[in-house]
Amino acid sequence: MTHDNKSISMQRKAIMKKLFITTALILASSHLFANTMVDMKTSMGNIEIELFDDKAPVSAKNFENYVKSNFYSGTIFHRVIPGFMVQGGGLDANMIEKATKAPIVNEANNGLKNNRGTLAMARTSNPNSATSQFFINVADNNFLNRSNMDAGYAVFGKVTKGMEVVDKIVNAPTGNYGMHQDVPKQPIKIISVQIKNKK
Repeated sequence: MTHDNKSISMQRKAIMKKLFITTALILASSHLFANTMVDMKTSMGNIEIELFDDKAPVSAKNFENYVKSNFYSGTIFHRVIPGFMVQGGGLDANMIEKATKAPIVNEANNGLKNNRGTLAMARTSNPNSATSQFFINVADNNFLNRSNMDAGYAVFGKVTKGMEVVDKIVNAPTGNYGMHQDVPKQPIKIISVQIKNKK
């Protein structure tokens, strides 16, 4: 082998080594930043959720913190509207609102859409008022997305298994409860929510 051939061979080995290191780093970082998976057990069945840690870090971490403190256990889906969404995560079976942590910033500018199966933060008319309550879209609700006219509702996760359970919840018979409308006549409880693993 000539000196030139040896040099080319060494260069090739160096390039291959760099490619291997780069690939290893990409794989490591993808594992490091894998999205969080959550199991939600309800009185109507189980729902598996993927949190978008990558695209909605504030909202996903906020939800995860509530999960880790067992905040959601014993709360209910207190508002269900067919063709629209199911909302929960803030009131108990007696329709009493639980004390929450401080509100978070609205991440509706993250490019994620309020499509069927996605989870988004519920809030008041103040865009930065979301705390513990969330909703699951049962239809593509484009009017909830951020626009020039509206701050939008921040999507932070999606249902990966159990959408049939969400469909059962949204079709439950409802009525009024005090000032609240669209309340299931039989409380639909969130029994537990647990971090499953990283996807």
